Amino acid sequence: MPDINSTIQSRVSFYRDDIISFLRDIVAIPSPDGQIKGVGQRVADEMTRLRYDEVRFDRMGNVLGRIGNGKRVLLYDSHLDTVGIGDPAAWQWHPFKGKVEKGILFARGACDEKGSTPGMVYALAILKEVGLAEDWTLYYFGNMEEACEGIAPQALVEVEGIRPDMVVIGEPTKMGIYRGQRGRLQMSVVTKGRSAHAASSHLGENAVYKMLPIIAGVRDMQDKLAGHHFLGKGGAVVTKIECQTPSLNAVPDECTIYIDRRLTFGESKEAALAQVKSLPGAAQAVVSVLFYDRPSYTGYVFPVEEYYPAWVLPAEHTLVQAGEATIRAAFGREPVVGKWSFSTNGVYWMGKAGIPSIGFGPGDEVYAHSISDQVRLDEVVQSTLFYALLPQMLA
Repeated sequence: MPDINSTIQSRVSFYRDDIISFLRDIVAIPSPDGQIKGVGQRVADEMTRLRYDEVRFDRMGNVLGRIGNGKRVLLYDSHLDTVGIGDPAAWQWHPFKGKVEKGILFARGACDEKGSTPGMVYALAILKEVGLAEDWTLYYFGNMEEACEGIAPQALVEVEGIRPDMVVIGEPTKMGIYRGQRGRLQMSVVTKGRSAHAASSHLGENAVYKMLPIIAGVRDMQDKLAGHHFLGKGGAVVTKIECQTPSLNAVPDECTIYIDRRLTFGESKEAALAQVKSLPGAAQAVVSVLFYDRPSYTGYVFPVEEYYPAWVLPAEHTLVQAGEATIRAAFGREPVVGKWSFSTNGVYWMGKAGIPSIGFGPGDEVYAHSISDQVRLDEVVQSTLFYALLPQMLA
């Protein structure tokens, strides 16, 4: 192992400038909410240049690179899309050109999640270079996740027919090992009323007012939710409210709210839905789970219910143990094992498909979706060493 470690470390050092340049290139390509055609092509070009055995796009438009053709299949997952930039005036630098200051790259997507892509892409190329990929089939999977986490891996497995044995998710983990996350359920609640002129509002039935006890019930639900010793408590929040009204001087005849219900381990979709249906006023409302059926940039539609289960990979699992051993070998320190507070593609990999998954990536999730989006360049380079050493720890 010392010789392998030294060999891989040498190749990572050799590619340091290329890894950083590659990251600067991909953050400079806008890819909001699934629009990854441009950045996907840039990643495909890099994998082709690095002599991957196969580079292609799937039907949804995600990019896939393969090295090796062994019996064991390990997939590295990073999403290439980002959220939007919001108000451009709020940024102190160009969100896509970014800036480097004190070894930190500030740019949209630097943390969430383009920062893990260069390490994954170069790690697999290095394994091929040094002849350590023969016993594996290794995939890099650059996908769309922001609008609907888990949809890309679900299509990869169920439509493209590629089912890995294990997965490494590149969402930011502060260079530690993450082995779980809470899930979520997206719901809508609709109340109906009867419109009337605002000057004679007593003749109508205000759909917004009918929604008020339901909103209060969601607000007060938090203290009553279940907890889990590792993932923590579930959560519930109203994230959007809208109404239908003939005019600004008319009583609204329809009101809709949207609820983000975070699910801790052990909470089911059915139980969470029933909780909302039991709120004061909900008996006269329509409570529904949302459905995602928006076409990808290729026009491909893969309809899924917006239910994203919580998941936990046991601490004693081989993949977790291998991740910890890799950190010790690569960085000479004890690993920190944790969990994400937000949701990832693990909702499908482990949550629905039961495919063992861990997270490892540069960056801190506190910067995700913020105007302070950032990643340390040393971490981006160092992550390459982790991704390249991990298969050796699984041998």
